[in-house]
Amino acid sequence: MWSFISKRKKKDKLESLNVMSIQKSTKVDEIEKISNTLKEVLCQTSNEIVFLCVGSDRSTGDSLGPMVGTMLKEKNIPFPVYGTLEQPVHALNIKKVIKEIHKTYKEPYIFGIDACLGDEGKIGSVFIKEGAFIPGNAVNNILPSVGNYHLKAIVNYLDPLSPVQSLNSTRLYTVKVLAEIVTEIITRAAFDDGNVNNNQVT
Repeated sequence: MWSFISKRKKKDKLESLNVMSIQKSTKVDEIEKISNTLKEVLCQTSNEIVFLCVGSDRSTGDSLGPMVGTMLKEKNIPFPVYGTLEQPVHALNIKKVIKEIHKTYKEPYIFGIDACLGDEGKIGSVFIKEGAFIPGNAVNNILPSVGNYHLKAIVNYLDPLSPVQSLNSTRLYTVKVLAEIVTEIITRAAFDDGNVNNNQVT
């Protein structure tokens, strides 16, 4: 009973620290706060940590994932990264990529990164959540759920009548800024050797 309450309080603490918005602030302390949350998340496992950046470079709004993947590769973070502008992970190949990840790494801890749509007032929000995410859910192109934890960024408002148009009409500037912030968050967590597993890319 008490153990359950303790775990619940810890999870509540993580949940309360895991949201930021570029509309409110992009100060270093805001980025550091969510990066510290990510460190705690990554420290929960001793398994190989894999970053899976989902999206397509053929849609502006959906390009967040591969843009982040490219930036993480350029930063040489010490974790495997799947999904870049050169080799995106999208609806047509995600099942194959997931199978490849599980074949390459024993019980991988998959951290997903994806763009999403939401309320207009929340555009620019970045949040981390526990559990799997479902790529393509907003545009009714439901794909296999994947991941142990995931980070999402709201790139545009959700038009329930035309969600695909919402993604395609997203400003590239918004996606670029969000990708840079997400990359900074992950890079800070990844290179903090005292807090995160030093898993190396194989």
